[in-house]
This record gives sequence, structure tokens and C-alpha cells, in this order.
Amino acid sequence: MKYFLRILLIILLISLSVGYYFKNSGDHELGNKIVGITVLAGAFLFMPIFLKHRWQGKNLKDYTLTQKNFDKMRRKQQKK
Repeated sequence: MKYFLRILLIILLISLSVGYYFKNSGDHELGNKIVGITVLAGAFLFMPIFLKHRWQGKNLKDYTLTQKNFDKMRRKQQKK
């Protein structure tokens, strides 16, 4: 999964660069289409896969602000 995400990110960066190249070389319509498709792919394809990969195996309760977590933070701060 890690390598798939890296390859997808590289493809998206290359596609974004190609889109800006076409925009600057004079073909604005094609450049805008390439940049737009790249942004959509990054937002709706890359980001959900990346978030699923990063949150896999983690407990969401550890990252929410509850009274128990506030007490933990206070205890850690008092020890310093």
C-alpha cells in the first residue's frame, strides 16, 4: 500500500506539472483540464486511500478530546 501511494503521488505531481506546462505554453484549455482532473483525482482518489492507510489499526478514542484525555494531559504537564 505504501508503494502504491508513493507511485500515485508521483503520477499526480507529474500530471500537475504537465498541466501547468500546457497552460504556460499556450494551450490553456487543455492545461486547465489536466490540472482540474489532477486536483479531483488527488481529492477523491489519493486522499481517502492515504487517510485509510494512515488510520488503519489506530483507535479514534485516543485522538478525541474527552475528560479522560484531558486528565492525562494535565498529569503529564504536572510531571514536567
